[in-house]
Parts: sequence; C-alpha cells; structure tokens
Amino acid sequence: MTDNTHAAHAGATAQQGSASAYERAGVSIEAGHRAVNLMKGAVARTHGPQVLGGIGGFGGLFRPEFTGMTDPVLVASTDGVGTKTKVASRVGRYGGLGADIVNHCVNDILVQGARPLFFLDYVAMGKLSPELVADVVTGAAQACEALGVALLGGETAEMPGVYVEGELDIVGTIVGVVDRPKLIDGTRIQAGDRVIALPSAGLHTNGYSLARMALDGLDWNEARSDLNGERLADLLTVPHRAYVPAFDALEAAGVDVRGMAHITGGGLVDNPPRVFPAGIGMQVNTASWTVPPVFELIVKQAQVDRHEAFRALNMGVGFLFIVPAAQEAQALAALSAAGQQPWVIGEMIAGQGVTFSGGQGS
Repeated sequence: MTDNTHAAHAGATAQQGSASAYERAGVSIEAGHRAVNLMKGAVARTHGPQVLGGIGGFGGLFRPEFTGMTDPVLVASTDGVGTKTKVASRVGRYGGLGADIVNHCVNDILVQGARPLFFLDYVAMGKLSPELVADVVTGAAQACEALGVALLGGETAEMPGVYVEGELDIVGTIVGVVDRPKLIDGTRIQAGDRVIALPSAGLHTNGYSLARMALDGLDWNEARSDLNGERLADLLTVPHRAYVPAFDALEAAGVDVRGMAHITGGGLVDNPPRVFPAGIGMQVNTASWTVPPVFELIVKQAQVDRHEAFRALNMGVGFLFIVPAAQEAQALAALSAAGQQPWVIGEMIAGQGVTFSGGQGS
C-alpha cells in the first residue's frame, strides 16, 4: 500500500519542528508510521506483478492485463461497514471488519459479472491506535489475498473531535473488470427462471443499527439456548462472505447466469429488483430455508413485523443467482461440488418486485 496511505493522515509530511504542536492538537504522526510498519507485510503479499512499486508515493500503480477480452469494462464500487464498527468496538474485535469491507465490495461488482482487480481502504478514528488499524487492514489484506485482489492503497485518518474516542469508520473501494459481451445486467431474465440462493454468514454488514437497538440490553457473552448455545459476541462479528468462488463454479460448469443479487441493505425486498427487467418479478418461498436463530432473536427483541425484518436484514440469505429452469439441477450440482450450500429459493414471474409465499415475508 502506498504512503498516500496508511502512513498518513493529513499533515503527516509536516516538518519535525511543528510535530509537537500537531501532537498537542491530538494527531500523532509517529502512530501513523507505526501502523504502516505493522501492516505492510500483509499488504505486500497481495501485490502481484501488476502492482508497480512498493509502499511509498502518493498513488498506487496498477498495470492491468486484459488479454482474452474483446471489450474490457472497468466496474467500481465503494461502500462502508456501517455501525458494525460499534459492535466491533463493544466486543473488542476489529480484524473481521477488514474482511467485511473487502468481501462486501467484491460481491457488489460480482453482480455484473466483474472480477476484482484492486482495492483501496479508508480507516478513520479520533485517536489513532496503530495496532487497531493494523488489525483491520491486515484483515482486509488477507481477504484480498484469498481472492487474488491487490490491496493497492489506502488512508488512515486521525481526526480528534470528529470521531468519538474508541470508535472508528471504515470505507472501501473496489475496481474490477468484465468483458462487455459477458456483462450480466439482468436484461435476459425471463419468467420461469429459477432463483438459487446461498446462505449469508450472519448479518454481514447491514442491519446493525436495528440489531444493536434490539440486543443492547442482553449479555453478549452468554451462551444462549435460543442461539443453539452460541454467543452474540461471536455471531455479530462473523465477517461478510465472498461469493466469487460460487460464481466461478457456475461459470466453469457452463451455467447461464442471467442475473445476480447481493443481499445487503434493503434485504430480499429491495435488492433483487435492481436487476429485474420490466414486467418481471420474483416469487420467494420463505419456507425453503430456516431463518438462523440470531435473526429470529433480533426480530423478537425489536418487535418488528416480518416484512420489515426482510427489508432490514438478510435473514440468512447472502446472494442470489438467477438461472434458466432447464439448468437448475446443473447449477445446484456445480455449487454443491464447490463446497457451497445452495437451495432453490424461488422463481421469476410476470409482474414486478418481490413477493413472498410460505408465510414468513409478509
């Protein structure tokens, strides 16, 4: 990662003579440098031959290779992890936030069939903790390494007075590429197509404001019988899953993926329609899976109705693939062989939006 980067919040290039005044203002230049030293090994491991230069400079250099593509199109997305940062602060676990932001962003561009190239992160807090920042960025680097993504650069900002001490904010930006003839935009979706779901790992990076309100008064370290003996501290900090390997399996099997949806904020109500063509809707069978206990506990404690819950939370559904009915069995077999846990959650119908059957979503 470059030193536009995690060496440097604003003013990190200040002259030594003014450093003490800067320290008195609440900003530690040396803490920024220490954070870089703690994370640079993990970041360097994400750099392949396409990354030019090492840690240093003001911008990350990436030399793309588009061999085999007829019309390469760059696809970019930026996002944050929301108030999951407050959960991390409460339980003192920060490393998962790095994987959260990488995998969330990667999934967002996967919906259009794009493969990730490089990632940039932004971590901000009121008082810089080098160890905390390194924990987050190392988690991001490990997620990038697992997906073959370069962690190209980032920024660590120390802003006293803007962020409450002990709290942090995390934002990520992903840039990927798709060959235009292989762009998946949902226009080929037809009534009768099957919708195949993959499970989420938990809340992922959405719904935490509702979850914190609902669960705030509970003991998060208690092994609860209504959570199958698990603890909220563990369940609420499970990192966001990446679904690139699942798409790879479908593509390798020759499955015609006509549309995809990443189930984030807005849940199953608002996310899938973003890829529907005019006149086509989705019928979801809520009896096709068991909603994980952590979601049921949130719904119970918050006293929200089912429709609101399906809009605020992913309810155990992380990603959707829309495929031709004739390829349903082929798709399920390919995903299962790749170690995924797929199921048919519904089908495409004439209409609009998402409708629910099975008694849970309405």
